[in-house]
Amino acid sequence: MDNEVQHGFETLAIHAGQEPDPATGAVVPPIYQVSTYKQDGIGGLRGGYEYSRSANPTRTALEVCLAEIEGGARGLAFASGLAAEDALLRAVCKPGDHVIIPNDAYGGTYRLFAKVAEPWGVTFDPVPLGDIAAVRAAVRPETKIIWVETPTNPLLGIADIAALAAVAHEAGALLAVDNTFASPYLQRPLDLGADAVVHSTTKYIGGHSDVVGGALITADAGLGERLAFHQNAMGAVAGPFDSWLTLRGIKTLGVRMDRHCANAERIVEMLTRHPAVRQVLYPGLPSHPGHDIAAKQMKAFGGMVSFRMESEEAAVRVCERTKLFTLGESLGGVESLIEHPGRMTHASAAGSPLEVPADLVRLSVGIEDVHDLRRDLEQALG
Repeated sequence: MDNEVQHGFETLAIHAGQEPDPATGAVVPPIYQVSTYKQDGIGGLRGGYEYSRSANPTRTALEVCLAEIEGGARGLAFASGLAAEDALLRAVCKPGDHVIIPNDAYGGTYRLFAKVAEPWGVTFDPVPLGDIAAVRAAVRPETKIIWVETPTNPLLGIADIAALAAVAHEAGALLAVDNTFASPYLQRPLDLGADAVVHSTTKYIGGHSDVVGGALITADAGLGERLAFHQNAMGAVAGPFDSWLTLRGIKTLGVRMDRHCANAERIVEMLTRHPAVRQVLYPGLPSHPGHDIAAKQMKAFGGMVSFRMESEEAAVRVCERTKLFTLGESLGGVESLIEHPGRMTHASAAGSPLEVPADLVRLSVGIEDVHDLRRDLEQALG
C-alpha cells in the first residue's frame, strides 16, 4: 500500500500486507502450505524465505496487517495467545525479574505466571490497575513489565493506558496491553504509549470460532526484532492456513465490532432492568467506575457483558437454560456464547487473589438478531 497515504482502519484491514498475488493476480493471499523453499545458491533466499518456522508468505501477510491495524512497527503471529504471551515474557524477563499483572486477569494468563514463569524465577504481583497509586507502589527496581488487560476478563475493569504507560516508563519498564477484548478497531494501546500489544486472535480478530492464534505488535522495531528471534527460536508460530483464516476474519472486523457493540448495549439495557440480576458489569454504563476512561480511549464499549446473580446456583442455572447463547468457553465469534467463569475459563484462578465471584455470568454477545438474543436471555432468567 502507498505509505504516504493515511488509510482508515477498514481499508487497512482489507489491504495491508495483502497486495494481489504478482504471479496470478489473486486478490486474496495464497495459502503457502510449504515447509521449505528452493534457494538460489547457498544462502540465496527468495524474499528471505528458507523454512516456514522462520517465515512463511501467508504469515507475513498477516503480520504486516496486524502491525498496520494496531499502528505498530512490527507484528508477529503465534500459534495461540498464550504462545504470544510466553514469547514476550521470555524475551523481556529473566529469573529474578518482576511483573505487575491485573488482579482481574484471564485465567490462562494467571496460570502462565503462577505455574510457568514463577517456578522459572519471575515473580509477579496482582494489582488493581484502575488504581494508579497502587500500581506505582507495587513497582520494584526489578519490575520489567506492567501487564494490562482493559477491559479485563471477566469483570470488565478499565485501566488508563496512558497513565500506566507513564508509570512503566518512569520505572524503566515496558507496558504490555492485552487488547483482545477491545480489538484494534475499538482501541489502539500503542497510540496511548504502550510498548507492546498482545492478542488472542482466536477471538474478535479471527471472529468465527474456527481458528486458534495469537499476536504480538510492538511500537519499537528493535523490540520487535528481539521478539521475532524468540518466535523463531521457540517455534510456536501460526501455520499458513491458520494465518489465512485470521486474515479473512480481519477483513470484516470493523463491521462485526459495530454489531457486537450495538447488540451488547441492547442486552445491557435489558439486564439492568431485570429483577433477577443483581449487578451488570459493562464499561458503557455511566455507573461503571471506569466509564469515563473507557469513553476516552475506546471507540465503543465492546461486545462483552458480565452480570451477577443472587447466587452461584442461579448463575449456573442461567448458563444451562439459554438456547441461542451457546454454553462454551472462548469469545469474540459471530455467535453468542455464555459461560460461568468460576467453573470454566477462570477455574485455574480458584483460591488465588484472582478468583472470580461464583455468582458471575459472562456473555460474549454475537451478531445475531438482538431481539432473539434478548428473548433467549429473558426466558433463561425466568
